[in-house]
Amino acid sequence: MTSTAPVAPQAVAEVEVTVPATSANLGAGYDSFGIALDIRDTVRARLHDGPVDPSDCVRITGEGAGVVPTDQDHLILRVMREVLAARGVETADRISLGCDNVIAHSRGMGSSAAAVVAGIAIADAASAFAGLPAPSPEEKLAWATHFEGHPDNAAPAIFGGVTVSYSDGHGQARSVSVPVAEDISAVLIVPDERLDTSVARSLLPETVPHADAAANAAIAGLFVYAIGHDPSLLFDATVDRLHQNYRRPAMTASLERVDALRAAGLAAVVSGAGPTVLVLGSDDDLAAQVGEVLTGDSARIVPAAIAETGVEVMTTDCRLRT
Repeated sequence: MTSTAPVAPQAVAEVEVTVPATSANLGAGYDSFGIALDIRDTVRARLHDGPVDPSDCVRITGEGAGVVPTDQDHLILRVMREVLAARGVETADRISLGCDNVIAHSRGMGSSAAAVVAGIAIADAASAFAGLPAPSPEEKLAWATHFEGHPDNAAPAIFGGVTVSYSDGHGQARSVSVPVAEDISAVLIVPDERLDTSVARSLLPETVPHADAAANAAIAGLFVYAIGHDPSLLFDATVDRLHQNYRRPAMTASLERVDALRAAGLAAVVSGAGPTVLVLGSDDDLAAQVGEVLTGDSARIVPAAIAETGVEVMTTDCRLRT
């Protein structure tokens, strides 16, 4: 009697998703402003005709390889399962992932938001294969906020460009896109050290002086004008009095970089919860200017265009098995 080896599940469709890195806060816009940067993670999700091995269903290259889970506990798969379950779609155990990660983890560059938005996009594609209508942009943002806790990184990852997010009168996350002047670009200063968002948030006080809140409100309004109409105002429009200095004990080197760059007249801020620093400007040699100020610094200097589009999805019918 001869035994027959089990037939491996065959792919019937593939979804390729790219998601941009994002930077939140942008100075005065704490938990509200966000920007998409043209540094993209790529995720290839394959829908199979049968269940895949739940203990080894994710392949990772780049950031997080050998560190993040490669089983069903992977964040993208967890997001995808919850979204699909809410829609009554039973395909979650038939999906495998290949992740090419470029966005640095735990650096204030929106890596978790990118994973969440990728998971939602894959769930949307799987729902489409099941014949369900496409979700609205508001539904996508609601799901992303559900997983992320706040929409500042999620919104630009979904919509691209620069976004202003807020909560409406019913507690629902909303976001609007604001114009961005054509000549604005960004530079990231990415250190080797990491910082968990929870640690950065734990340093914030429960209350702030009224004068600081009033100043930040005025500066946030100025930022919306500067980013879209007058980049010469970006330096004044990126002052913060609500969160950055409170977090200095957790990222002393990052705030020293911000101090040095701003002393040189550059619009530098902490990117999200840090420790990456973001510089915005309209000069062609912005990266060179940053390099001159930070001569001898071990952190990577990474020029980045502003991503006009957020998550992008391409689906393919593999036609391997009907």
